[in-house]
Amino acid sequence: MTHRKRAMALVVRRLVQLYAGLALYGLGIALQITSGLGNDPWDVLHQGLALRFGLSIGAWIIIMGALVMVLWIPLRQRPGLGTISNVVLVGVFADLFLHLLPVPDETAVRWGYLIGAIVVGGFATGCYIGANHGPGPRDGLMTGLAARGHSIRVVRTAIELGVLAVGWLLGGTVGVGTALYAVAIGPLAHVFLRLLHTDPAEVERLYGSGRAAEPALPAGAGGVLGDPAGNGTGTGARRPVPDVEPA
Repeated sequence: MTHRKRAMALVVRRLVQLYAGLALYGLGIALQITSGLGNDPWDVLHQGLALRFGLSIGAWIIIMGALVMVLWIPLRQRPGLGTISNVVLVGVFADLFLHLLPVPDETAVRWGYLIGAIVVGGFATGCYIGANHGPGPRDGLMTGLAARGHSIRVVRTAIELGVLAVGWLLGGTVGVGTALYAVAIGPLAHVFLRLLHTDPAEVERLYGSGRAAEPALPAGAGGVLGDPAGNGTGTGARRPVPDVEPA
């Protein structure tokens, strides 16, 4: 295969991974919400806003994503194709799958939804971040703050605890699924990122020693996991290894 054909194949693969990842993020969100066993922090907030003020959960995912991007302006974060697509499409896919999925009554099925949500979320993260088309809006906020000298773990924890508390007060579902997602999504995402990243040099840098590198500041292609979505802003710093989870 010629260099030009390889380059075109990589472009196609990155786009397929990007949009497949966004669709799967929506499916994972819908599975976890429908399980009723507890949402991830941002979706606790989105569900709480939907319950209190109307509109769909997907609509609030879009609205909050757009509002968070406004906060990028003073942080001088630059969105990519994946960033804009994330803001628009994750909420659309979440609403679609929330409409299509049957609500289970049996406890075993609810647990199946939750476990499926976590696995799908990890795979979606590998697809989305591996495509290297820019961070999700919430992760770009976290890495933008971290680039100004704050610990990325402290920033992420503070933001997610804040949105979790507000969402819970608004009526969003917090439960065992919230904790299980937080514990499991990071290791799963690391596995899928190693398999799905489209930049072999980046995979070697992060995983070549047999273990993931320590988190660093965001790179021209970097972000954290959590909300559906986080990599690459072009800020010029080094790319961090994801801590957890979308968004």
